[in-house]
Amino acid sequence: MEPIRATIPCTDAPAWASWQRRLLADMEGSIEPYTEAYCEPDGSLKWRHDSAHSLDDFYEAFFNWPLLYTIGGRQDLLSRSQHHWEAVTRQLTKFGLVQDEYALKDDQFHQGESDIFWYNLCLADPHNAANVERACRFADLYTGHNPAVDNWDPNGKLIRSAYNGSGGAVLDFYAADHQYRWSAGMSVYGMPYYDIPGVSTATDLKDETNAKAMGAAMARRMTRGDCVANLSVITLVTNAWLLTGEPRYRKWVLDYAEVWTERARANGGLLPDNVGLSGEVGEHMEGNWYGALYGWTWPHGFYNIQQEALLAASCALLMTGDTSWLDMPRTQQDHIFEMGEVRDVGKQHMSLWHHWIGHWRGLERAGHNNSYVVPYRYGDAGWFDWQPLSAIYPVALWNLSMAEGDWRRIEDLRNLEGYDWRGVFSFRNKEDAGHEQPWVRYLAGANPTCPEQMLAASHGELCRRMELIRADGEAATHKDVHRWQHTNPVSTEALVQQTLGAPQSLYNGGLMHARLRYADRDAQRPGLPPDVAALVEGLQGERTVVTLVNLSPFEHRRLTLRGGSFGEHRFGEATWDERSSTYPGASDEYAAEPLTTTTQTRQIHDTHVAVDLPPGTTITLQLDTERYANTASATLPWPQ
Repeated sequence: MEPIRATIPCTDAPAWASWQRRLLADMEGSIEPYTEAYCEPDGSLKWRHDSAHSLDDFYEAFFNWPLLYTIGGRQDLLSRSQHHWEAVTRQLTKFGLVQDEYALKDDQFHQGESDIFWYNLCLADPHNAANVERACRFADLYTGHNPAVDNWDPNGKLIRSAYNGSGGAVLDFYAADHQYRWSAGMSVYGMPYYDIPGVSTATDLKDETNAKAMGAAMARRMTRGDCVANLSVITLVTNAWLLTGEPRYRKWVLDYAEVWTERARANGGLLPDNVGLSGEVGEHMEGNWYGALYGWTWPHGFYNIQQEALLAASCALLMTGDTSWLDMPRTQQDHIFEMGEVRDVGKQHMSLWHHWIGHWRGLERAGHNNSYVVPYRYGDAGWFDWQPLSAIYPVALWNLSMAEGDWRRIEDLRNLEGYDWRGVFSFRNKEDAGHEQPWVRYLAGANPTCPEQMLAASHGELCRRMELIRADGEAATHKDVHRWQHTNPVSTEALVQQTLGAPQSLYNGGLMHARLRYADRDAQRPGLPPDVAALVEGLQGERTVVTLVNLSPFEHRRLTLRGGSFGEHRFGEATWDERSSTYPGASDEYAAEPLTTTTQTRQIHDTHVAVDLPPGTTITLQLDTERYANTASATLPWPQ
């Protein structure tokens, strides 16, 4: 099929397009100062210590670099990302945290944070044979296909421990004499259990006897059997399926998602957070449906449980096209939302206070502290830890479903939160997210300057981080494994929203579920071609609206649009305006004649549509979109 050709002259380049290309270029330029400050010549991180206690912090230093490449960042971002992933993997192997290139033993909350770098790398380069082999090997740590690793119980359809990895299930992660002592950093999260005699507050754990009692309870309860945090393994196996199409990976994902869905149904809709080795909920928890590591009680509750529910459901939806899988995360969200109240947030103890930066700034601008909060955790005394309901969750759900009911859920939250969602605030949190509110108001037609504001705010944060790097006199000697997260200059949130038409992927192990992807047909690589900017202006269940601009007055750019991150969507009819007036006019005239256009349509009926952008042109495409119409695949058969 002939490419659609842009004919509208870009005589007044939109500010968002110029900002977008500037942000891409400056993020590319920030890579060298960052790696010079924090990386060894072999690509590993400067860490002048002989051990480390966690591996996620090392991988997180680069997690969004391959995503920047996928959007259109420079070519060497791909090889650099691969180089750093392999170097960090070797580094962590020396520390004893990694075996056979995967975590030896870890909880899936943290492993999911590590794996997001891996998923972005596979998305960027799905034809890397070494990575495809790795993806299958990693998945088979959990599918039972590797008989040397005992993570998976095929009869009970459960992962046998909350601590797992390439070394298998760790049923005795906490020794019998384990002590859980008070610490300033963890005390904000309270305690793992509230039924230990003599221990009523975290401060009581300063007593050695109490610390031993709490440690013994953790050893007895917390590592035997499955836990809800293990749902993020579904993404690991889905990644292997997307790269290979192997049916056994699909079967494992749907089986594991279904067994947890059934457990939720049996528990009144709420996901229980623990399952014993026999398959019984509460088997090692004194009969309680709560109490697992990264479960409802400790340390984060709904914050990570809703992510895991969304991860599982999104992968099952990607494989089947069946939106009923979304009922599980929708039920969790509705249950929590219905308990919410408007409170003075200044009077609430919030374990994740630092996560709600945009919320606090919105309330500050509104001039009050009253906002809608919900309980994130549940323990023996009931629901507690009241915090804002992060917009990440309802926006992620709507992005997957495009259901009117899920959009209403977003609007219900907005109407209760007590501040104007249109405000764009300059910050970049750990998840490289948190600006969902102004984006959805833009999509609603109520925040027209959001694209420029978002890009300007992202650029401002880039400048701030570059100054942090220049001023960091401890870059090679620091003892803070979070330093790299705080200084990583790459931020993809604004670019993902605008070019891909999606919220940022869920941080604890999420795939990128986007409406569009791009390829440079001349360079034969993923991403927008040089000089080209893209803005998704409309997202509906059956329609996608995107504007493309070629800012170059010299170069002809050829690109392909793909339906979905994994080719899961199919385009129907395409509609656009074509210039009918003459241009550029005669050489003895001082201006071209006024622009007139006619509307053109074409039947696409394919997951790809090719577009040609002559120098200095723009086009707005309205694309009928049949979502989840194709079998998803990470492979990139970009048409010429």
